[in-house]
Amino acid sequence: MGMLKEFKDFAMKGNVVDLAVGVIIGGAFGSIVSSLVEDIITPVLLKPALKAAGAANIETWAPGGVLLGKFIAAVISFIVIAFVLFLIIKGMNSAKKKEEAAPAPPPATPEDVLLLREIRDALKK
Repeated sequence: MGMLKEFKDFAMKGNVVDLAVGVIIGGAFGSIVSSLVEDIITPVLLKPALKAAGAANIETWAPGGVLLGKFIAAVISFIVIAFVLFLIIKGMNSAKKKEEAAPAPPPATPEDVLLLREIRDALKK
């Protein structure tokens, strides 16, 4: 059971969670950049060059050669991934706060101290 607790403490450390979030967000953001370059910038730059060269099927692309829908889908996917990660991290943080917030009960008073208090109270009377 001790090893399981150690693993939980390790996995819940801020550094490990921050690194995992960074990798996931980086991957999601990578799809936005790829979509921007492949679906918007490249067609805008290549369309005039391909038309000048007389390339066939240039009009079968999206209007203007820009695939804006794919880019918007990549942005929405990124936002959804980021929001889900936010909810996961928020839940982990609240669980961590509950663990930290529960104070340990005060230690039991030793018997010799209790006896001394009884003697003190008896002497006061």
